[in-house]
Amino acid sequence: MSVLWSGSGLPPAAEQRIADAQRHGTWSSALSTGEFAAIRSVGFEPVGQAMGSAVYHVGRVGRYWGYYDCLYLGAGFTFSSAPGPVALSGEDAPSAGLVQVFDDARRTALSRLAAECSALGGDGVVAAQLTMAPFPSQPNCLEFRVIGTAVRARGDVRAPQPFTCHLDGQGFAKLVSAGWVPVELLVGMSIGVRHDDFGTRSQALSWGNTEVEAWSELVGDVRADARHQLELQGQRRGGDGVILASGDLRIWREPCMRASRLAAEGEDHVSEATMVGTTIARFATRSRRPPTLAVLPLGKRGERLRTRLAAMDSSPYGDPAERRKVAEELAELGDQG
Repeated sequence: MSVLWSGSGLPPAAEQRIADAQRHGTWSSALSTGEFAAIRSVGFEPVGQAMGSAVYHVGRVGRYWGYYDCLYLGAGFTFSSAPGPVALSGEDAPSAGLVQVFDDARRTALSRLAAECSALGGDGVVAAQLTMAPFPSQPNCLEFRVIGTAVRARGDVRAPQPFTCHLDGQGFAKLVSAGWVPVELLVGMSIGVRHDDFGTRSQALSWGNTEVEAWSELVGDVRADARHQLELQGQRRGGDGVILASGDLRIWREPCMRASRLAAEGEDHVSEATMVGTTIARFATRSRRPPTLAVLPLGKRGERLRTRLAAMDSSPYGDPAERRKVAEELAELGDQG
């Protein structure tokens, strides 16, 4: 029987799954044997699989709906040759609204992943995999899902909030051994729109080998903006750096919303770049004080040298060179010995 859910906290199905695991005292994971051993070697134990998901409806983004506006004032003029801009989401172009929807959906899924991790008694999630896929029979709906293995540190010290990372067991163990900790799984995304002006179409349809400069600018700017957004997110989370997990680039055509349907120059190219990574931070540890070396006096040096010299004289196996060295040192001490 289904249970009504307000949308806050854990979904009822997740609560039931966690309650069953706690009652039976067993846990499950997708870790390999090597990953399991690597995690335990740095003081962590798996406590179970954790998952977070969210299904979002994404409003129509086609003609006249604004998301893919190229912002090119010369659109619709067949022989417009002035270079058009790359309308970037990171620079507050209309596509920024679409990027915000995707970002909200991912954050919702990640927050539910962290909530499951906490309910399992974990301190973080390793090997987290983030996917986005169309929801069956609903073309305007997308499911954002992230799944990984929750782990718990041995000891009584607990993290203030669970970490999430894409690193597998071995990668996580190497990171911790080197003095770093994961903070959060991040996604940097950018959408850019570039109008196909007369110059762009001329280069694309040329008989010779030539660069299509507008499209090179489009993909370069979008990749750079996605990387910049990832870095900004890492800084806001308090990380010292970001380990990149994957990068993806999609390019397609859209009818230009600023041009007439009958115009020869009525298309835009859209580029979408996505970069996934984990922000990491250094351990905050106190510097160790150097050990103190205790030196205890064992008597006057002259007395020790005379005792050693007497032992050499009474032994038939004494080294003459060593005896001369001790005698010279004793003579140098004189009355100070």
